[in-house]
Amino acid sequence: MMNGQRAVAHLDLDTFFVSCERLVNSSLNNIPLIIGGKSGRAVVASCSYEARKFGVRSAMPMRYALHLCPQATVLKGDMELYSQKSKLVTEILKEKAPLLEKASIDEFYMDLSGMDKYFGCFNWTKELSDTVLKESGLPISFGLSINKTVAKIATTEGKPLGKINVAAPQVRPFLDPLSVAKIPMVGQKTFQLLSRMGIRTIKTLSEIPQEMSVKLMGKNGLVLWKKANGIDTNPVIAYSERKSISTERTFQQDTIDVSYLRSLFIGMVEKLAHQLRTNDQCCSVITIKLRYSNFDTHTQQCKIPYTNLDHILIDKAKELFDKLYQRRMLIRLVGVRLSGLINGGPQMNMFEDSSEMVNLYKAMDLLKHKFGNKAVNRASGI
Repeated sequence: MMNGQRAVAHLDLDTFFVSCERLVNSSLNNIPLIIGGKSGRAVVASCSYEARKFGVRSAMPMRYALHLCPQATVLKGDMELYSQKSKLVTEILKEKAPLLEKASIDEFYMDLSGMDKYFGCFNWTKELSDTVLKESGLPISFGLSINKTVAKIATTEGKPLGKINVAAPQVRPFLDPLSVAKIPMVGQKTFQLLSRMGIRTIKTLSEIPQEMSVKLMGKNGLVLWKKANGIDTNPVIAYSERKSISTERTFQQDTIDVSYLRSLFIGMVEKLAHQLRTNDQCCSVITIKLRYSNFDTHTQQCKIPYTNLDHILIDKAKELFDKLYQRRMLIRLVGVRLSGLINGGPQMNMFEDSSEMVNLYKAMDLLKHKFGNKAVNRASGI
């Protein structure tokens, strides 16, 4: 990288769920493998490259995936295993990286700006990725460039076990011939919209006037135009396990009504889970708090596989409440905290969830965005 130029690395664990399963069961190596629910209505959470050759993709209905690749082995998925392996890799990277952001359970960003004064950023990142593979057994790819967008696209292009360096002079030649679908924020609907207008390559998108991009796609149009031109000023945000969201309720009159307390916890968890999904985050720790009428305060917490889905968190909250509330004294305050946050959407929780369940959460969130948090809630939480 040139002096004064940012150096950002993006690292992504290759077919992470599949790689974790193969670590504990070598008989799964080199065969078509699909991770996801086994019911006919379930969806694919992850799949091996052997399955991808048949057209199988993440988020695809399981029934259709098995139609494409009937010989595939299907595993339900073990989020506890995946969470443990993710934390192991995080610790390896945190020990070495000057600035690390954990973008999801299996991908990371590092800001290496200025390190070329001492040693080459590419060679340093290559050595670190080799260390991850050696110490965790998990294959990893990385892209190195001037910002997060170009680095992430480079990682995707290099998979599996990719190691790509896109220096500043090569950014446009690297991006131009690629499909607009390679830009991280371009989903299926945006891709179809651009395709209908004849915009299929990043080069074509980059040459559209900014004003036209905004007119066609609103405020996201300008962001897309910048990404197509290799412009991304978003910083690498330091990762911290201490990040959390919480809510509390102090009663005007102390209560011992257990049914009411349980319903209150359900409502509080629903609110926080919706907040997680809105921020595209998942949590790995849930904590509940009780304060008695004599001001004694007690908490109970447990670690969980990364999630942001109401029904999983509600079950844990109920379980913790039953363990914690043993004194049968009047309660003056209750609280819930979700911590160990990472970025990442509900695709991490597709092992038991049908496509109907995933769509239900999307519909509920849409209603809440339009009409407020109270627009739709569980009856038990009201």
